[in-house]
Amino acid sequence: MAIIGIGVDVVDIARFERQLERTPGLRDRLFVPAERDLHPRSLAARFAAKEAVAKVLGAPAGMNWQDCWIGLGPKGPEVQVTGTVLAVAQECGVKRWHLSMSHDGGIATAMVVAEG
Repeated sequence: MAIIGIGVDVVDIARFERQLERTPGLRDRLFVPAERDLHPRSLAARFAAKEAVAKVLGAPAGMNWQDCWIGLGPKGPEVQVTGTVLAVAQECGVKRWHLSMSHDGGIATAMVVAEG
């Protein structure tokens, strides 16, 4: 298989948390129900992962944040896609996602590799 793309994103956790507090509907718009009650540092890492996925796919217009979420698989967090994100991923030939997330020192980061 070949690498289709690589995406990386970094989020300032405190800034992200303030944004969630200032914009009440943001948590519901960005995250699926299974993600919404997580600690802000975990939400920041998941948001970084979603941004990294968008970068892999060329930041397509009309991407629905609900169509990409981070689930827990047998080996840890993994990218899950449906709807608008799945459609673009299929167009790009993505067959498999690789994800690494971390948060430390006030920063959350994620790296996504799409394989086809």
